[in-house]
Amino acid sequence: MTMSYRSLRHPFLLAALAGVLLAACAQPAPEAPKPPPGKSNVAMVDEIRAAGERDKSVINVHPLSDPGITALQDAARQDERNGQYQAAAAKLDMALKRNPDAPDVLQDRAEVAIYMGDFQLAEKLAHQSWTLGSKQGPLCARNWQTIAEIRLQANDQQGAASASKWVGECREPGMQRL
Repeated sequence: MTMSYRSLRHPFLLAALAGVLLAACAQPAPEAPKPPPGKSNVAMVDEIRAAGERDKSVINVHPLSDPGITALQDAARQDERNGQYQAAAAKLDMALKRNPDAPDVLQDRAEVAIYMGDFQLAEKLAHQSWTLGSKQGPLCARNWQTIAEIRLQANDQQGAASASKWVGECREPGMQRL
């Protein structure tokens, strides 16, 4: 494109040309991030809790509970039902400050982390809960279903299949009587 000396003498033309050049250099706005493929966060937590309910183990360990921690867990569940996940997380974090090794509180916090989309934290907490827990029963099934759901969300089919296998290992069948 050639420009004559005459066109440079008109400031309006120069400004218009500069605007056209800048517009040509502008990059398109980035697209909004797309949600990861798979289930919604709510559906993931529903699957996790269903795994615990389906577990019909003869072993279901319930450690002695601190009434203060139980009250925080109950309040967190109410916040969760109301969609107030930040508030639920804060209450469960307070409970974990009182007892950082409570497997049930760790799992509850993992589930709230899923609601909030923090899958890395959820998987870490579920592993920690399983490590500190009984390795059998409904809590164990929730731990491994959490990991399975997160692996599915990450499109890690092999990891999800392995975790799903562990869900079944949590069940301790009773003795069959003749």
